[in-house]
Amino acid sequence: MHGIDLGGLAVVFLAAVLTNNILFSQFMGMCSFIAISRSMKTAVGMGLAVTFVTFCTTVLNYWIHEAILVADAPLCKTDLTYLTFLVFIMTIAGFVQLVEMVLERFSPMLHFNLGIYLPLITVNCAVLGVNLFVIQGERQMGLAKTGAYALGSGLGWLMAICLMAGIRQRLEHADIPRPLRGLGITVIITGLMAMAFMGFTDMVKL
Repeated sequence: MHGIDLGGLAVVFLAAVLTNNILFSQFMGMCSFIAISRSMKTAVGMGLAVTFVTFCTTVLNYWIHEAILVADAPLCKTDLTYLTFLVFIMTIAGFVQLVEMVLERFSPMLHFNLGIYLPLITVNCAVLGVNLFVIQGERQMGLAKTGAYALGSGLGWLMAICLMAGIRQRLEHADIPRPLRGLGITVIITGLMAMAFMGFTDMVKL
């Protein structure tokens, strides 16, 4: 591991999971978070799928950005950064489709368990948000830190949706006022969880 700052990677990873949690600090991926967090099984499945796609597409898009899109890139000297948003979306959508086809062909059981969540990831703004964050101005990271941040962001989203699923299952038989049942109590809990995660502020920073 010569030449790789493991301490720096650990800081980026912990910041992505806790202090810069993509869901509780940026509120990205809320649609899937609220819709899929009704049971622990679906929450874990969706969370694992999001983590895998986030990590792979972020690393892939970082390479595309640095090798092709930026000015004087190794593979293209023309500045194509104005296409970043479109290229990233196409990469994410294409990767999700590729994963779905591979799973359907070589692992039908895994495709049955995760395949129903994969199409939802294409429209999960948390995935695109992580992809864009790692190339932003002063925050632009190297490949190693990009991978650490992407993995941490995915696991942070997984942790958040599993926590919400556990809470919602415990509240199934709770005496909740009728106007707050369903979406109402879910939004309130999300706000309280976001406030709780604010307690990690300044513990680690990107």
